[in-house]
This record gives sequence, structure tokens and C-alpha cells, in this order.
Amino acid sequence: MPEIAIVVFVIFIIFVARAIKIVPQQNAWVVERLGKFHATLSPGLNVLIPFVDRVAYKHSLKEIPLDVPSQICITRDNTQLQVDGILYFQVTDPMRASYGSSNYVMAVTQLAQTSLRSVIGKLELDKTFEERDIINAQVVAAIDEAALNWGVKVLRYEIKDLTPPKEILHAMQRQITAEREKRALIAASEGRRQEQINIATGEREAFIARSEGEKQAAINNAQGEAASITAVAEATALAIERVASAIQNPGGQEAVQLKVAEKAVEAYSKVAADSNSTLIVPSNMTEVSALIGSAMRMVQAGGKGVI
Repeated sequence: MPEIAIVVFVIFIIFVARAIKIVPQQNAWVVERLGKFHATLSPGLNVLIPFVDRVAYKHSLKEIPLDVPSQICITRDNTQLQVDGILYFQVTDPMRASYGSSNYVMAVTQLAQTSLRSVIGKLELDKTFEERDIINAQVVAAIDEAALNWGVKVLRYEIKDLTPPKEILHAMQRQITAEREKRALIAASEGRRQEQINIATGEREAFIARSEGEKQAAINNAQGEAASITAVAEATALAIERVASAIQNPGGQEAVQLKVAEKAVEAYSKVAADSNSTLIVPSNMTEVSALIGSAMRMVQAGGKGVI
């Protein structure tokens, strides 16, 4: 009896172990009943029929990164490129992932390589470095279309390295060096051009400033001379008016006679002092008196005109 109890207990444990299945989160288990697909177990506690149902496949529903092996691709201009990348995919249909392909991981990897060779073969070497995002998107689109039958969703593909041959690398380096030297020469010429433009602009502005200054100086000089002439004229007119007014006062005419006589004597003195001059003295000194009288009559006539 104890042996029978032990056997029954063992059978019960085996029965429970085969009947009760606990599926972890983000996992899906495919169950077959008598060799045929029956159901997909969701996370949590699940009950099966022992010896009738069995867990045939276990799939993780998490996002899976898959390293795509490096390979040689030929570009449109017949240049070899060594390319490797990484693929991210996720199982979305456990049933198809179980029966759609014998090995969906290998299938996705091979399809990624062939799609990458096809995409790069349509591009020239320079474009492969410039259009990585386009290459990644085209590879994802090509894989995702075929992977639907495998119950797999391709999320993204990223190129890790693009390595051309050493000769191409050296040629590209020389090209980059030449391009940088070209840009440096262009920048230097643009700097000299801008410098010449700045110098010419400064000289033009300086010339304009000098001409404006000379113009203003000429205007100021002219205005100063005009003001000086006006002042002299006004002073002369004022002096003449005062002289005319003084002549009309008592003793004014006698003062004029005396001044005229002094001027006449001064003139004779200057002529006599000059050794190179010839002095003609009137024989009759009354002629000098007549000269003074004529001057006085002119003064009187002028005085009347002023009055």
C-alpha cells in the first residue's frame, strides 16, 4: 500500500506539472493538441490536458535586436563596400512564427542581407554615405513585407559601418583635402575682395567728408569776407557821415582847409625826399591857395548835398 500511494502521488505530480503552465509576461506559448495547433497561451496561469496537449513553441514578444553579419556590397559605380548593421524585430503572431518558417531568425537575417545588397546596388558610392536613412527605410520596407508571413514585425534597421576599400579611402581623403584647400582659397579671396571693398568705401567716404569740409570752409570764408566788407562799408559810411556833420559845425571849414594844406605840404615833402623824383614848384605860391580854395568849394558843395 505505501508503494501504491507513492506511485499515485508521483503520477499526480506529473499530471499537475503537465496540466498547469505558468507563462511569463511578454511571452507566448504555442500549444499543440495531438500534433495539431490548438491555442496560444497568454501570460499567467493556464491549464492543459496532460498527455494530449503539449507546449510546442515558446516565443518572446519583446523587441529583439539581431546583429546582421558583415557582407560585401557592390554600388552602382562598381565599388565594393563592406557593410554591417543591426536589425530590430518583434514577434507579433506566435502561430505564424511557429509554422510560417522553420527558423524565422535566420530568414530575417538572410532577407536583410539580400535587401541591403539590392538597395546599395542602386546607389553610387557618394550617395551611400549621404542617404543612410533612406537605405535603412528601404531595407525595413523590403523585410517587413515578407516577414508578415512569419508572424514577425520588423521595426527598424540601422547601418553600423560602411567601409570602402583602402584605395577608395585614400582617394576620398585626397578629395576632401582638395575640397578644403579650395574652400580656404575661396575664403581668402573673399576676404581680400571684402578688404578692397572696405578700403574703397572708406576712401570714398573720406573724400566726401573732405570735400564737404572744404565746401563748408569756403562757405564760412565767403560769409566772413562778406561780413568783413559789410562792416568796413558801414564803418566808412559812418565816418563820412560824421565828417560831413563836423564840417557843418562852426570852424569845420577852417579845419578842412588846414587838413588840406597839411596833406599838400606832406605830399610836397614826400616828393622832395625822394632823390629820384623831379619836383616842380609853382612860381606863384598863390596858386597853392587857389588849389586849397577849389578843394574847399568842393567840400562845401558836397556838404550841401549831404544836408
